[in-house]
Amino acid sequence: MIDVPFVTSPRRAPMRLLTALRRRMRTSELWLIALAVLVGAAAGLLAVIQAGLAHGLQSLLYGIKFDERLSAAAQIAPLTAVWLAAGGLVLGGFTWLVQRRRSTLVDVVEANALYGGVLGLVDSLIVCAQTVLSNGVGASVGLEAAYAQAGGAAASWAGRQMKLRRHDMRILLGAGAGAAIGAAFGAPLTGAFYAFEIVIGSYTPSAIAPVAAACLTSVMVAKAIGAPPYSIEIAAQNTPDALGYALYSGLGLICALIGVAIMRLVAVADRLVRASPIPMVLRPAVGGLLLGVLAVISPQTLSAGHGALHLDLAVGVPLAILAIVLALKTLASVISLGFGFRGGLFFASLFLGTLVGQLYAGAADFASIERLSPENAALVGMGALAVTVVGGPLTMSFLVLETTRDFGVAAATLAATLIASTVVRERFGYSFSTWRLHLRGETIRSARDVGWMRTLTAGKMMRKDPPTAPAAITLTEFRRRYPLGSTQRVLLVDDLGGYVGVMVTASAYADGLDLEALAESLAVSRDDTLSPEMSIEAVMRAFETTETDELAVVGPEGEVLGLLAEAYVTRRYASELEKQQLDLYGEGKD
Repeated sequence: MIDVPFVTSPRRAPMRLLTALRRRMRTSELWLIALAVLVGAAAGLLAVIQAGLAHGLQSLLYGIKFDERLSAAAQIAPLTAVWLAAGGLVLGGFTWLVQRRRSTLVDVVEANALYGGVLGLVDSLIVCAQTVLSNGVGASVGLEAAYAQAGGAAASWAGRQMKLRRHDMRILLGAGAGAAIGAAFGAPLTGAFYAFEIVIGSYTPSAIAPVAAACLTSVMVAKAIGAPPYSIEIAAQNTPDALGYALYSGLGLICALIGVAIMRLVAVADRLVRASPIPMVLRPAVGGLLLGVLAVISPQTLSAGHGALHLDLAVGVPLAILAIVLALKTLASVISLGFGFRGGLFFASLFLGTLVGQLYAGAADFASIERLSPENAALVGMGALAVTVVGGPLTMSFLVLETTRDFGVAAATLAATLIASTVVRERFGYSFSTWRLHLRGETIRSARDVGWMRTLTAGKMMRKDPPTAPAAITLTEFRRRYPLGSTQRVLLVDDLGGYVGVMVTASAYADGLDLEALAESLAVSRDDTLSPEMSIEAVMRAFETTETDELAVVGPEGEVLGLLAEAYVTRRYASELEKQQLDLYGEGKD
């Protein structure tokens, strides 16, 4: 009897199917869009789950109803406010355990800027757990960072399973993060531009369809589940006139200054807390005690501020009270982040912006400049301050547009956000997410892909067998070893192989030289060297500073490792940049 083998073994069929799917994903944009739809559904579901967990914890600890918001509570009893300290103690213990891991937690912006869209599931789970716990016990932080992290992690996992290219991975990660934000606010355009401006760092034709598909899907999934979005129910009153646009532009400038001040205060608080004798494990608990005092004074300092935002506009709070709430909420946010609670300032900045806007409208009315609508000013201030802290002028403008359906107010918001964004970029240079990375030692200012530059190091680009000669030989011996025309430069080394300098071969053949002099006497670039770990960007700056054509690559002990030419570095940079541009516009498909 003759056995007839299967054409495709049943055991190998799933692997063959996965391989076929991977090939499709790498060659067809339609298949990438289909994957983005699945990622969007997952992101929407994860956003709903996290919002439910945080709100459920707030309901359990503070006794609020399902349809109530913590920051809109009438009052917080002192004993109830102790939950902030208790939650901080739990968070401190959890954070201490996490920090025993060697790796640093990576967020979506850092993953897209440095690691080509690769975001670890374990890192993301930790970030989400810390953020949900921080918000759930009432700290003045939002959940948006957790939403974006979870959506981005789902996208990164799916992209790794499909073995997508670096460019496609970055698009998919942005789509997942933006989809989660869109689901949270019920605003697909806001989510899409959050992906473009904040997570991907650029608008590209190849990214539009996947990001839009993911954001639309996430919003539909969230609505299908019946989860209420973070609706900002502020109705625009009247379309601004020319003077109104000018005044709202001034509001954008004020919001920029306030936003920068908040970010600097967070940095100062973080530095002071780290320098204090308070053990790391107890810092959130101490911060929770301080937050508890603020919560007793005003419950509007609790959580991100969803309920307080609507309450202040609906009731018509006096300007003096608004100013106090603004100061207390700012202080609560600074304490929360400075003492180690995890989260972001996305919605907190929206809330603070509405307060600044209402105060600005009141000041304009008091000065008899023009009567600005408090509602319109709140919307414009909301967008402008959020742009200062989070970034993304179009993101916040579309949030206002999707909230009000009023193009006039959205246009005024866009004008204010562009001014705020320009001021912050010129005078500060960071959004809150990149500012915190800067404090940790990173230099990135956006999610633009700069990771490929760090992979092109001097050690990888250098010539590993450069001509060398002892620094102590005479010029006669040097001429014998290296005839004119044999090589342009020779690295001079000492008896132990340590770097001494660079010898330009032609300089040894100049007229009038003492041929018994040592080669070391003609050495140049004695103190100008490269280290093997320097990125291509740093290498190019070194060439520009030293104004030389070639530099030696030297190890930590001073030993010569290789030689690197500026011309080669420039060609390599141009080649890699061209490759990135081809991928950027979808021309790099197989």
